[in-house]
Amino acid sequence: MKKPSRRNMGGLGIMALLAGAFLTAQAAEKAFKVCADPNNPPLSMRDGGGYENKIAELMAKDFGQALEYAWFPQRLGFIRNTLKAKIDEDSKDYKCDVVMGVPTGFEMAATTQPYYRSTYVMVIKKGGALDVVKNSEDIDQLPADAKAGLRIAMFDGAPGTTWLLNHDLVGQGIPYQTMTGDVTTNTAQVLAKDFADGKLDMVIIWGPIAGYIARLQPRAYELIPMKSDKGLKFDFPMSMAVRFPDKERKQKLDEWIARNGARIESILREYQVPLVDQDGHPLPKP
Repeated sequence: MKKPSRRNMGGLGIMALLAGAFLTAQAAEKAFKVCADPNNPPLSMRDGGGYENKIAELMAKDFGQALEYAWFPQRLGFIRNTLKAKIDEDSKDYKCDVVMGVPTGFEMAATTQPYYRSTYVMVIKKGGALDVVKNSEDIDQLPADAKAGLRIAMFDGAPGTTWLLNHDLVGQGIPYQTMTGDVTTNTAQVLAKDFADGKLDMVIIWGPIAGYIARLQPRAYELIPMKSDKGLKFDFPMSMAVRFPDKERKQKLDEWIARNGARIESILREYQVPLVDQDGHPLPKP
């Protein structure tokens, strides 16, 4: 039998290296690796109970991949410690590849096309002076003594706080933190508890959080979607995110989003996320 030449041996060696690299890449792509907060209802939960978890499950199944998570509290440093973090110093692989929910155009990552748009919502606890309020303008018609007794959750820098300022209600505001210092509880959980304990009458909060509060006590609240007006923006599009150089993955996610709008909407409606169109008008239910 003729022995392979040195040139052929070199070629076989290169082919073996390429094949090995290809198999390694294939093995890595067997997992759909998501960066997520383990306690951020209604978005993500370690037990898979958030709507981002449900959407990620659909995607992993459609892609034929196992779903894996890199868990980290969604506070300062979240992107640095998840999406941009290597598994170890010598590895080329990252802890995770996809963040399931960021504002479209988020500066720290490349965002997909929006997969939903929501708006801030006025959440009113029934059984008090606000029972007559059926739209946000009705609050201006309340008697002065009724306004004076209101207890309204207020978040620094949020559009709801600007609205309170415009309607002379900042004096009734109770300051809350957007990001709590305790990673075992988040804003939605704190608000839900304080409403249940009778500490609050109202809050203007991001739509998914409003839906979370309402799901816990379906008949206890009046929910009024806010409309953007006079330079005050309430509705925003949300996207998924990948690392900036990861163009192929971004395209793959964009294509999946384009094909699966109805499935995504079904999950979001299950979680009572208020959905609006580009003009801020509520989307009709299917």
